[in-house]
Amino acid sequence: MTYDEARAMFPVLERIAYLNAGTFGPLSIGVMEAVSAQQRRDLEEGRISPAYFERMLTLRVDLRAQIATFVSAEPSQVALTSSTTDGCNIVLAGLDLQPGDEVITTTDEHFGLLGPLHASGAKVVVVSPDADAILTAVTPRTKLIAISQVLWTTGQILPVQELRERSGAPILVDGAQSVGAIPVDFAGLDFLTISGQKWLCGPDSTGALVVADPERLRVGRPSYFAQAGYEPDGTFVARAGAERFDPNLISVASLAGLALAIAQAPVWRYERATALAERLRELLATRCEVVTPAERATLVAFRPPGSGSATDVVARLANAGVLVREIPGTGLIRASVGWWTSENDLDRLVGGL
Repeated sequence: MTYDEARAMFPVLERIAYLNAGTFGPLSIGVMEAVSAQQRRDLEEGRISPAYFERMLTLRVDLRAQIATFVSAEPSQVALTSSTTDGCNIVLAGLDLQPGDEVITTTDEHFGLLGPLHASGAKVVVVSPDADAILTAVTPRTKLIAISQVLWTTGQILPVQELRERSGAPILVDGAQSVGAIPVDFAGLDFLTISGQKWLCGPDSTGALVVADPERLRVGRPSYFAQAGYEPDGTFVARAGAERFDPNLISVASLAGLALAIAQAPVWRYERATALAERLRELLATRCEVVTPAERATLVAFRPPGSGSATDVVARLANAGVLVREIPGTGLIRASVGWWTSENDLDRLVGGL
């Protein structure tokens, strides 16, 4: 697939400089056709026949295997969720943390991770997003390191496998800004959350949780999918593998859409996105302050030039057809550079400043 062919899959790119996949990725024609076809079938045939349920279960099996291949895991390690927050809540509920336990996180985490950490009841130890600071914070009371692989604020990449190996502590990795943006390998990790609607460009409310050893994590938030059989008092036999953690029913249309979105991404996606993110940093550096972590992904954070607030600049850019976002409380603007991004998109952003 050529770049022109790939970009043509996204009609929105004809009008918009789409630089906010860190929130929602663009939807392709193919994804919408896959979603529409399933919804049309639901409309005409209903959602209660044996054929419908067989189709849904088959799609769940196939998507589980597809996601596993994407991050070098096993299908039995993949639970299908509606968001990365789903995944974080599942892990934290299943670990049975106590008030004397500690979990380590960083100052630059999203509430999708921080909220479940706070609700866990453990002591949340917050340190700077630096490998040495994280390792220094580890004590005998540390039950979990819970961090993003790519920080949603600056695009900094944290060495999650190295931190797991050197600390010896279990690690929960928020993959919201990494999976689909940079190569991600699950090897050596304990838990990885995945967002379907961001860099994978899938439908809303899709995602996954990857669990290295499903049998060692308690089912703390059981749904119907948790059980292979149950008693009148709710006692149940858990399903095999990570399927026991599936928190909800995902529509057949969304399953089909996410499967297509993952399959259609070109093999050169990571190289192009990385190169264009570096190009944007170069263009911005002559005009404003750019946050440039040593290890960085395809999120580009910068402080707008002049005296205008980030909020005002983001609004003005949106009116000009350039979609970026503000990072609240920081004065920074964040641009998400994907494999679908063009040089013209970058020029529109820089010109709009």
